[in-house]
Amino acid sequence: MHSFATPLLAWFAIDTIDWHKLGQIGAYFAYAGSFVFGSGLAIVPFLYGGVVQEYHWLTDRQFVDAVAVAMITPGPVVITTGFIGYLVAGFSGALVAALGTFVPCYLFTILPAPYFKKHGKRPAIVAFVDGVTAAAIGAITGAVIVIGQRSVTDWVTAALALATAALLWRFKKLPEPLIVVAAALIGLVVQPLMTSA
Repeated sequence: MHSFATPLLAWFAIDTIDWHKLGQIGAYFAYAGSFVFGSGLAIVPFLYGGVVQEYHWLTDRQFVDAVAVAMITPGPVVITTGFIGYLVAGFSGALVAALGTFVPCYLFTILPAPYFKKHGKRPAIVAFVDGVTAAAIGAITGAVIVIGQRSVTDWVTAALALATAALLWRFKKLPEPLIVVAAALIGLVVQPLMTSA
């Protein structure tokens, strides 16, 4: 009970909140939520550019860990933003980052939905959706590059990446959670062997 209540009590300790940093977090993640289209992975390169390179809130390792945590938890990958907010400014940072990311995209989905339903077959709308889809594919490719460069760091991680790609290529319906669990177990077995060697 005490451990659950601690973040909530910290939130109400108004004098300990860094309002300037919360403003930066809110503005940045609202911008990210408003202008990044596609899957949750499409936001990863954009977040990396702001969180690591521009604001220096996280290191490369912390960023990759934040993405990994989001990918192994239920829900959208974009929940990475809440975890990043927590790392940067605690519970209030997580709340502001999550709201900043999700409120704009929610509004941009709900408000034009009736218009899209009515006029979605028009050539201009179809062309817009095709362009956004192509850009999202490029952004997801960028996410693979950003995560790959920072995650594949030795022969073990390279072998896991190649084996995973081969398995997914060969078995189209192989459940991703099974691969994640298998890779995690391999990591648990191999890590102690590498550190003792």
